[in-house]
Amino acid sequence: MGPGLREGRYRSRIAETAEDLRAAQALRHLCFRGGEGLDADPFDDRCTHVLIEERAGGRLVCCYRLLPLSGGAEIGGSYSAQFYGLERLERFEGPMAEMGRFCIHPEARDADILRVAWGAMTSWVDARGVELLFGCASFRGVEAEAYLDAFDMLAERHLAPRRWLPRVKMADVVRFAERFRRLGRQTADRREGLRRMPPLLKTYLAMGGWVSDHAVVDRDMNTLHVFTGLEIAAVPPTRARALRALAG
Repeated sequence: MGPGLREGRYRSRIAETAEDLRAAQALRHLCFRGGEGLDADPFDDRCTHVLIEERAGGRLVCCYRLLPLSGGAEIGGSYSAQFYGLERLERFEGPMAEMGRFCIHPEARDADILRVAWGAMTSWVDARGVELLFGCASFRGVEAEAYLDAFDMLAERHLAPRRWLPRVKMADVVRFAERFRRLGRQTADRREGLRRMPPLLKTYLAMGGWVSDHAVVDRDMNTLHVFTGLEIAAVPPTRARALRALAG
């Protein structure tokens, strides 16, 4: 990524200092755990951290981190591999990147924030020839009943190809694909499913992304998270052009 992207009121840049990283960790803590504090883990030292700030005043409104991997042989060292059996993805030969800890300040609701975030990510991914972008998309809270329409929609339309499908690794999971098959649902309530789906996940799916067949119950982070993958070559051409236009 170059010096950063600008769109309307916002700009993106790479975290360069310890102070930058602490600002990202503070925003993550606010979004994922609530209140003041720092959300930090050992993966932070291995990642590139992207900051989206207001151009006037520099307030941090969004951040995420990117972990580059040379190929599937390294995926066992990713954050996601703690929660999912990713043995099938070890066969993926091209460069990968794990995107994680994506969050937007709860008081920031401008759609331009997400556009700048994806434009910056596109620039970074293209510069490194990344062929697979993956991570965990988080649903707030651990009560699966609140998201059944969203999970039914994922099971009906967006499961990973079998050759890449993550295996269950954790004891506490929501097997939404099994539930969908068991209930014999013909169609999910798409409108309600989209309403309950995290914006990041909706963006992944709009670009041709796919998900695991289960969600992991993460009580430490107070989330239900779903493994999400996006093969860059599968992004629809019109969407890819729009993203690269944002990336400049």
